[in-house]
Amino acid sequence: MGLFSELKLAVPWGHIAVKIWGSQKNPPVLCLHGWLDNANSFDRLIPLLPQDFCYVAMDFGGHGLSSHYNPGLPYYHQNFVSEVRRVATAFKWNQFSLMGHSFGGSVGGMFACMFPEMVDKLILLDSTPFLLDFNEMENILTYKRRHIEQVLQVEASQKPPRAYSSEDLLQKLLSQNSHLNKDSGELLLQRGARKTAEGLVLNRDRRISLPENSFDFVSKELFVQATRRLQARVLMIKALQGFYDVRRVNDKHKEPLLFMVDTLRSILKERYQFVEVPGSHYVHMNTPRVVAGVISSFLQCLPPLSSSRL
Repeated sequence: MGLFSELKLAVPWGHIAVKIWGSQKNPPVLCLHGWLDNANSFDRLIPLLPQDFCYVAMDFGGHGLSSHYNPGLPYYHQNFVSEVRRVATAFKWNQFSLMGHSFGGSVGGMFACMFPEMVDKLILLDSTPFLLDFNEMENILTYKRRHIEQVLQVEASQKPPRAYSSEDLLQKLLSQNSHLNKDSGELLLQRGARKTAEGLVLNRDRRISLPENSFDFVSKELFVQATRRLQARVLMIKALQGFYDVRRVNDKHKEPLLFMVDTLRSILKERYQFVEVPGSHYVHMNTPRVVAGVISSFLQCLPPLSSSRL
């Protein structure tokens, strides 16, 4: 399935860039990338999925080819949730499916709970529908403070963005993310960087720093209440060598994930499917065939190919 088109959807601060595969007459699947990634995150997976759907991969604001937010406007988690609503409005979707990787899954999860009637299927790629405050209560105010300070620091800086050679920029990306292989890193940089006279410059907004600065952490009580609002069927794919926490220092503490899996299973029952697959956090890019089958079956409402418990 080849790329159908690229569009720029108008928003008050500029545009949201999207890539579209398939006919817009087909049921839509909106694809949400991870933190600091872009719509190219789905280039290898979507061609392996059923062709009787329309797949739309968006660049979040400040990412990829989408406009940066206006000066003085920070990037908050709910802003990204609002962008999903704007895209749905632009395409005049009354109901659609969501597929999100990492940060994109948490954005999609919050949207599906806030607008439950609009989402029929939610696919979480090494992601959870929310982040719990399980290990983070003492840190949340620190994150919020750091977010404000980061924005003010970038606004005060007059330095132009740093330019790199293509090889140096790729090595920088791979050194910062050991879960990406070389081909996947190159694919993300095709959309995530632009050529200048000095070399390649990253497209992303420098006001975006660490993901925990802009995530919304929720309590266990709120997670339970939000899950009860879900009308969607939910597929959670967990990469065995992936991430378990937004902060790597907590990555060995799996209690939050266990709580979410048990809660989703208890409340959603047959509408919830949990699958573990071999691979890293970027399994959907590095080895997309590992997840393509289970996603295809889920989209087509076929019996699960496989399922497992933590």
